[in-house]
Amino acid sequence: MTQPAVSGDIRDTSLSEALGERYLAYAMSTIVSRSLPDVRDGLKPVHRRLLFAMRQLKLDPEGGFKKCARVVGDVIGKYHPHGDMSVYDAMVRLAQDFAVRYPLVEGQGNFGNIDGDNAAAMRYTEAKLTAVAAALMENLDDDTVDFRPTYDGSEEEPMVMPAAFPNLLANGAAGIAVGMATSIPPHNVGEICNALTHLIAAPDCAIDDLVRHIPGPDFPTGGVLVESQAAIHEAYRTGRGSFRLRARWEVEKLSHGLYQIIVTEIPYQVQKSKVIEKIAELLNDKKLPLLADIRDESAEDVRVVLEPRNRTVEAEMLMEQLFRQTDLEVRISLNMNVLDRDAVPSVMNLKQVLQAFLDHRMEVLERRSRFRLDKIERRLEVLEGYLVAYLNLDEVIRIIREEDEPKAVMMRTFGLTEVQTEAILNMRLRSLRKLEEFEIRKEHDQLSAEKSDLEALLADVGRRWSTIASQIAATRKAFGPGTPLGDRRTELADAPSAVVVPIEAFIEREPITLLLSEKGWIRAMKGHVDLLDTVKFKEGDQLKLALKAETTDKLLVFTSDGRFYTIGGDKLPSGRGFGEPLRLMIDMANDAEVLCVFAHKPGRKLLLSSSGGRGFVVEEAEVLAQTKSGKMVLNLGDGESAAFCLPFEGDAVAIIGDNRKLLVFMADEIPLMARGRGVLLQKYRDGGVADIKVFTLAEGLSWKSGERTRTEQDLTPWLGKRASVGRLPPTGFPRVNKFT
Repeated sequence: MTQPAVSGDIRDTSLSEALGERYLAYAMSTIVSRSLPDVRDGLKPVHRRLLFAMRQLKLDPEGGFKKCARVVGDVIGKYHPHGDMSVYDAMVRLAQDFAVRYPLVEGQGNFGNIDGDNAAAMRYTEAKLTAVAAALMENLDDDTVDFRPTYDGSEEEPMVMPAAFPNLLANGAAGIAVGMATSIPPHNVGEICNALTHLIAAPDCAIDDLVRHIPGPDFPTGGVLVESQAAIHEAYRTGRGSFRLRARWEVEKLSHGLYQIIVTEIPYQVQKSKVIEKIAELLNDKKLPLLADIRDESAEDVRVVLEPRNRTVEAEMLMEQLFRQTDLEVRISLNMNVLDRDAVPSVMNLKQVLQAFLDHRMEVLERRSRFRLDKIERRLEVLEGYLVAYLNLDEVIRIIREEDEPKAVMMRTFGLTEVQTEAILNMRLRSLRKLEEFEIRKEHDQLSAEKSDLEALLADVGRRWSTIASQIAATRKAFGPGTPLGDRRTELADAPSAVVVPIEAFIEREPITLLLSEKGWIRAMKGHVDLLDTVKFKEGDQLKLALKAETTDKLLVFTSDGRFYTIGGDKLPSGRGFGEPLRLMIDMANDAEVLCVFAHKPGRKLLLSSSGGRGFVVEEAEVLAQTKSGKMVLNLGDGESAAFCLPFEGDAVAIIGDNRKLLVFMADEIPLMARGRGVLLQKYRDGGVADIKVFTLAEGLSWKSGERTRTEQDLTPWLGKRASVGRLPPTGFPRVNKFT
């Protein structure tokens, strides 16, 4: 059997090394070529290629529209070899005035809406560039930026746009790369221009000085920004943070003292239909007792009508409830992770982002000036040749008519360059008019003056910064306050009071009795029930524990894996039937068992202990869980399980082990922690903890002995330090080693 022919270089490489090398290449490709914007023009490659392709198609703001399918075809065929729908989706977003603060594409047709409806197919829609996009690509043909070959080498594309418009902050960006992400909300371009002007005038200014010019994001859908000034300053200082954004609403008075609430603006990137659907769902579930009805009366504007239950309901309280439970209030994250001019990703603060834009504008100005200077010098060379020809017109004509090599003779006779001679030989006869000579001299003088001006500009850095400041002022005038897009849309308001109306305040308070069976079925019977003998369970099941509570209570569930879960008393299934499995309400591990269920009491402390005798004290507020997955509080060692959770009320702790050794020590020896494994409470050679009790030392230690309760007042023999071994309990202590 013949061996197959082998060609090329074959190297032995470990699988991990080969995978690591290829994954790194993939990660860098995703970071640089897909997900993160460039700090200079604020564009990702797909957006840059879209705009460049539209420019090549001459879809200028003053021109006509062309089908989006034509644009998408050019983009994926020449510049961006990806799926047509991904390119079209990117194009659609650039045209949506509710998604982009300053749209870069002007669409004609159905480009979607704020309710989340999709745009029409690309064969139906048309588009062209906006004035903002034109400003981004201003002077693109003047050697202001570098170009690179496209993916197939057939054409060239810009590596970055000249960016006369501060697009990164103005329109923001969002993207998820490999191991990193970016999230930059949009801002007001007038405020950005003010900050840029201030930074030019005072390069060493503090970030707080810039924040005075850019007080916060400005979203295309408006809304009310209710973040504290300290949090905003910190976010811009570090490049990371978040902003709290609320819907804008107003009270509309009706007759007879009635009113209704009108929501006129919803938060950024929130679908109006989804919010209304969520509110309607909460209404049906009777979780909005202050709200009677909701209607959507929106046309092109947003008008969502909320009807209160009655005229006595306070509008602020109703809206506070909606802000807590719906997307009428959202958090917009800030993570200014961008690519610098060397394509290196980094998280920049506000000043670094603004300075990077100014540095780019300086580079564009210098390159454009040199490009223009080079063109002027070449034109002046030609004009000087023309002037020589006019001064010696008869001799030039004779040489052209009589000499076999007129070009060489003219260069030798008049000392002309090859470029000048070619220009003279290519001159039309009509250019020999006397008037033409005056025009040439006039153009020569104008270009000479412009050349001197450009040379002075390139030699004076202060003058260049003044020029950039003038360009920024022009941008502010074109797109800032007073223009259709320029006025601030998002209102800046004070942060709401830390005193927030709790959801429990809106739940009707009723007594309930919680029942949990041995097999994990849970239900709530109305009222506080004492006689539970008549309660029925599934065959083979029985009562594990009962708890009297209220519908407004937060019920804490502690399981054997050291995790706490929180369930609202109003969310328990009805006492009719057998209830529901507890595991459907919380994401409890399959091998975990419920140790105890109790109602949360604010301000109380709990003593937690594992079966190995390690534990600590925790504030009860620290164990409240916000999700179904619960909150891990007690960490466990190998072979251990959570064993005890009891109120920490007293000044002493009594603990007895499986070895029947009793130890009493002072409660202040146990540390207060939020999470962890804790400290050793009692030392064991074999076995673990059997029971724990927190009590008041002056009152003595009590335990159940049959039907009676016995109390030991003198505990001196058993009193010691935490983590001691202890000694045998008093005579008469139960053989089961339990205090109750």
